[in-house]
Amino acid sequence: MGKRRTGRQALYRNAASVRMFQKSPRMTDSTRRHDAAAARDITRFAARPIAFLLHYVGRRPISHTVILIAVLGAVGFSVSTQYGVKYLVDTLSAGPGQGSGAWGAFALLVSFVAADNFLWRIASWTASHAFVHVTGDLRSDLFRHLTGHAPSYFADRLPGVLTSRITATSNAAFQIENMFVWNVLPPCVATVGAIAYLALVSGTMALVLVGIAAVVMAVMFRIASAGRPLHHAFADKAAAVDGEMVDVVGNMTLVRAFGGLAREHLRFDRTVNAELVARRRSLIYLEKLRLTHALIVVVMTLALLAWAITLWQEGRATAGDVVLVCTLGLSVLSATRDLAVALVDVTQHMARLSEALSMLLSPHELGEHPEACALVPKGASVSFERVSFRYPSGRKVFEGINVEIPAGQRVGLVGPSGGGKSTLVALLQRFYAVDEGRILIDGHDISRATDESLRSAIAVVPQDTALLNRTLLENIRYGRPDASDAEVWDAAIASRCRPFIEALPEGLETIVGDRGVKLSGGQRQRIAIARAFLKNAPLLILDEATSALDTEAEEMIQEALENLMAGRTVLTIAHRLSTLRNFDRILVLKGGRIVEDGPPDVLMRQGGVYYDMVERQRGGLEQLAAS
Repeated sequence: MGKRRTGRQALYRNAASVRMFQKSPRMTDSTRRHDAAAARDITRFAARPIAFLLHYVGRRPISHTVILIAVLGAVGFSVSTQYGVKYLVDTLSAGPGQGSGAWGAFALLVSFVAADNFLWRIASWTASHAFVHVTGDLRSDLFRHLTGHAPSYFADRLPGVLTSRITATSNAAFQIENMFVWNVLPPCVATVGAIAYLALVSGTMALVLVGIAAVVMAVMFRIASAGRPLHHAFADKAAAVDGEMVDVVGNMTLVRAFGGLAREHLRFDRTVNAELVARRRSLIYLEKLRLTHALIVVVMTLALLAWAITLWQEGRATAGDVVLVCTLGLSVLSATRDLAVALVDVTQHMARLSEALSMLLSPHELGEHPEACALVPKGASVSFERVSFRYPSGRKVFEGINVEIPAGQRVGLVGPSGGGKSTLVALLQRFYAVDEGRILIDGHDISRATDESLRSAIAVVPQDTALLNRTLLENIRYGRPDASDAEVWDAAIASRCRPFIEALPEGLETIVGDRGVKLSGGQRQRIAIARAFLKNAPLLILDEATSALDTEAEEMIQEALENLMAGRTVLTIAHRLSTLRNFDRILVLKGGRIVEDGPPDVLMRQGGVYYDMVERQRGGLEQLAAS
């Protein structure tokens, strides 16, 4: 085994790959305003899937115009090929003496065929770029809009369902564009062109064919539209399957710990069966529609051919006319069949698109104020002024609460579960909007601060550490994307991450796995602390930051936390009250009210709620030690 890299060697092992993450620029005001405007813009398409598609088609007008012109030209030459065949047949029927004319007719036919194929290739080549870019634009905008929702939005929905909706929207848009260009537009143009050529043979025949085609199309489309609920049901059941899979795979440790594999298999089978039933109903309905149209096409084709032969017998049509009527009649009826089938398929994809958009394009719960400006914290003082709040579910938490936290003060939030500790820090981060009152940081109302500037002012070390399935380097640098390599490593050292990072074969380039599954709880917590070190924000929120550490690791990390808290305003949610001994102030929350407020030693002398909590916890520890 080769010598293991340590320290900065591990960090700099692949400097080239590291640099791509080092200089991620902060979002500019213009970019932020553009993203906010784009998010507001696409919400108007929540119930308008066709307008939604046209919005993205309109972003690339030149390429789509080229495709349209090429397809129209290709179909026009394709229909004209039938006339070229008629012209050649009539020329040949005149006898061998018309040799030069025959070759002219042959050249005309060949030119039609060549132009037809050439224009199709232009349309296909252009579409291979334009359609792909449309799906890219669409997914990017939907992802930006999705990530702009408040946490409550994600709490009520499965992540797998949301991501599958974006994929379904992209796939549906791609299929609809393809079907319109290759399966809907050509039959329409071919039908018009064919009827125009048929009018040269018999105006009556052309009018009759127009009427028949119109009736067939109207009936087919009406029947197709009637099946929309079946297609919507299939789209909904298909998305549910994706959601179930992601939910189980993402919680596999829990499932195995409680022996839930068999139950989850049965549950998934039921979900899949429901999707299969919905899919079968949708497909059977489509087959009934296709069968109905096939019968109409057979009958009408025979009738047209018999009519053309009758005209020939009466001397009112040439042999070429009979060939033209036969080929164009078949083309028209086949076109109506292709168009009907395509419209049915488009209806099915449109149902999926509509269902996905109705969920994805719901308005943001917390949008930036139109006059929002950047928050520039100085000392990070915090004020809650007459704040009232209830969750969307209706549960009231605060009513007229007032809190003043001077800059640089360390405040511990304690109290029974449900007292409002987590809600208080969630409101400070503006994960929810207050019902009444306001929250200020250095006198700046956070509801009128840009989202980016508010996030920049606050560093959070959560109890349940969130890590991305990326390298350790990227996870630490997430706190400040423009940090240098040396600054990342210094933050890792300050948070006591160095020992376990050096023990990893890939050092800081180790992939941590989904939500950091490859690391222990204590290691994940120290990475979160390193991230907060690197961010260097003036306001620090700690949510039981040592809860995942064993005794030895906790002692090692307490010093790091002391360094992290130095010179900052700190709010700590704490269940282990011993960690608050050196804090400036304790807020005891109970039932959404602050029942005690003061330094820890003063509250202990008062013998109130805080005193009782400390004594109960101390008694529990003594009993545990005695056992």
